[in-house]
Amino acid sequence: MLHEEICRGEAQVGDGETARHRNGTHKRPRLEDVAARVGLSTASVSLVLRGAPGPSERTRQRVLKAAADLGYQVDRTASTLASRRSRLLGVLVDIHSPFHAELVEHLHTAAEEVGYDLVLSTLTRSRDEATAVETLLAFRSEALILLGPTSPGDTLAALDNKAPVIAVGRRISDAGLDVVRSADDDGVGQIVDHLVGLGHRELVYVDGGKGAIATDRRRGYRTAMRRHGLDDRIRILAGDNTEAAGERAVRHLLDGRRLPTAVVAYNDQCAIGVLTALSRAGVAVPGQVSVAGYDDDTLSRLSCFNLTTVSQSAREQAQHAVTAAVERLDRDRTEPREVVLTPHLVLRGTTAAPA
Repeated sequence: MLHEEICRGEAQVGDGETARHRNGTHKRPRLEDVAARVGLSTASVSLVLRGAPGPSERTRQRVLKAAADLGYQVDRTASTLASRRSRLLGVLVDIHSPFHAELVEHLHTAAEEVGYDLVLSTLTRSRDEATAVETLLAFRSEALILLGPTSPGDTLAALDNKAPVIAVGRRISDAGLDVVRSADDDGVGQIVDHLVGLGHRELVYVDGGKGAIATDRRRGYRTAMRRHGLDDRIRILAGDNTEAAGERAVRHLLDGRRLPTAVVAYNDQCAIGVLTALSRAGVAVPGQVSVAGYDDDTLSRLSCFNLTTVSQSAREQAQHAVTAAVERLDRDRTEPREVVLTPHLVLRGTTAAPA
């Protein structure tokens, strides 16, 4: 039976190929071909395919069916050149960040709701921020939504003269840019408050390295520890935003005289590295050491990690970022705006009272 279905499928394909060659339509169908099929002007067909108001529902269905039958696809490049508007929002994204991936998903939804689409350009180990941004501009992005940009504020301000810039996730002072971020210092403070409330006093922080985001989270840890009278127990280990950094931090702790009762990591990826290394060393979490991360990314929610973390409200950040871009592009807003969202603690299974 299966081979008969395959044969029937091949026969249908063959018939279609024959028909296309017989009708002279083996080349890519054009707008004119669709118009000729339904007996309408190219202008009327274009209105239907762009979703513009005017044509009746009956006409719309006829045009869409003809386009589908012919295999016609809208030439986006030609249409954007004709309109001089690309309606594209360029997004800078770190390919290694699960949180950025989640942000992009919400950005797509928010952009589509207002008639825009996204162009993505990625940061990798061999592709820097400047190169990624130039790619976005080359694709005629009308505004730039930069996720966690690391360029200096004056560089981003100069870029804003080429296209409106919305910086997501990072505090930028005196640059005159639109910013959408969460209060990172407050978020880390919530973690410290939670752990101290459970009875922890030996809380180690694994740092995120350089940059404004890492600076704010590090400050949040210091401030919260001092607020609880734990100035003399502040301990910060060098790290970054990777799982490897968490593993290195644990190896350093294991070489010490005794383990802390809790580890707070710069982000969820780093925290997962901490969890992995502790498990490998036979250290129970949270029985012997509690662990917390930051971002509430998709990995932190997996049952194998079940990580206590801080949510930055990715959906809200994406919505505010797209709104800011549209205000700059379609409503002529020129004054910069900063939106600061309040993060919230997400309690899961990696924190508990110290033994």
